[in-house]
Amino acid sequence: MASIAQQQFAGLRCPPLSTSHLARRASALGASSLPTSRSSRKSNFIVSAATISNAQTKERQELKQLFEDAYERCRTAPMAGVPFTAKDFIAALDNYDFNSEIGTKVKGTVFMTDANGAFVDITAKSSAYLPLQEASIHKLKHVEEAGIVPGMREEFVIVGENEDDDSLILSLRMTQYDLAWERCKQLQAEDVIVKGKVVGANKGGVVAVVEGIRGFVPFSQISSKLTADELLDKELPLKFVDVDEEQSRLVFSNRKAMADSQAQLGIGSVVTGTVQSLKPYGAFIDIGGINGLLHVSQISHDRVADIATVLQPGDTLKVMILSHDRERGRVSLSTKKLEPTPGDMIRNPKLVFEKAEEMAQTFRQRIAQAEAMARADMLRFQPESGLTLNSDGILGPLTSDMPAEGLDLGELPPEED
Repeated sequence: MASIAQQQFAGLRCPPLSTSHLARRASALGASSLPTSRSSRKSNFIVSAATISNAQTKERQELKQLFEDAYERCRTAPMAGVPFTAKDFIAALDNYDFNSEIGTKVKGTVFMTDANGAFVDITAKSSAYLPLQEASIHKLKHVEEAGIVPGMREEFVIVGENEDDDSLILSLRMTQYDLAWERCKQLQAEDVIVKGKVVGANKGGVVAVVEGIRGFVPFSQISSKLTADELLDKELPLKFVDVDEEQSRLVFSNRKAMADSQAQLGIGSVVTGTVQSLKPYGAFIDIGGINGLLHVSQISHDRVADIATVLQPGDTLKVMILSHDRERGRVSLSTKKLEPTPGDMIRNPKLVFEKAEEMAQTFRQRIAQAEAMARADMLRFQPESGLTLNSDGILGPLTSDMPAEGLDLGELPPEED
């Protein structure tokens, strides 16, 4: 079979391909579609590698020249092309740099709050934090109670550093504390009476808060007979005895405040008070830390059978000072003298309080007239004194315009009970 096949195909011959034909084929298909020999592929790789190497070398040379030029500029003219000077740069740094030592004051802006405090931007590398207990000199449940909200800008004091994230801990309480001491010094210099709330007690006295600072009130300087427990949460009129910021010592006196308050109580003056308690014989009224008695007979011109039908503990009312015994510490009060018409205190107490100052002025005028009549009567029996009363009821030397028989006081209204 093999020999037969050889005989049959022996006469078959393929004509050789011409060079021109290969050229046309290559042109039609493209050079990449023609099979290449190993030697041609190797020569093409060498040419490509040489081309890439030359490009990288050129790029490296350009970068090298760029760095050399930059180094030369930095060495010979470092500020060339810079739009600001070295002094400008230092000044700019000063605007963003500050002393972060404890006790340093810094300006900051609150940008976020939470249940435990507030985050503050102080233009440092990290934000600062204002804890709730450092937000105010007073006790707070949330920083917003002190008006601390996002956007608020304030001066803070650095009081510590958080070791976990190196953020600073700020305080507003310290600044307020310093201002409170200055305020206490000013109030002491002015010798004024202030109100202090009793928040604690010990064997020697009670602790009262004034201007947010705790101070001590010795029992010897308290005029009230109440015990320490009974004084808790009550407000006392106080005067400053000792204000020492360096020693953190603040001492008050309730006795001095009471003495000054009592000295200002004039007969016939109208004051506002609060009913403290009711008794069968009258009502005790608190008038600025002083307890006065409004006797049942001085409530109204009409008879008051039951005080509870007219007054109740906690009621606020206006009363007039009838008498003041400073030695015994007793003050007698009246609403009866303030009634425009008898019985108004029972039927229309609001009208009594509206007309209180007007009625008190009338009462004082009647008192002055009664005193003038008493002086005139005295002078009638002592003409040798050479003194007499003028038309205003003032005692003075005898003048030509005064009749020898004295003033006619018959037209003065009679004294009211």
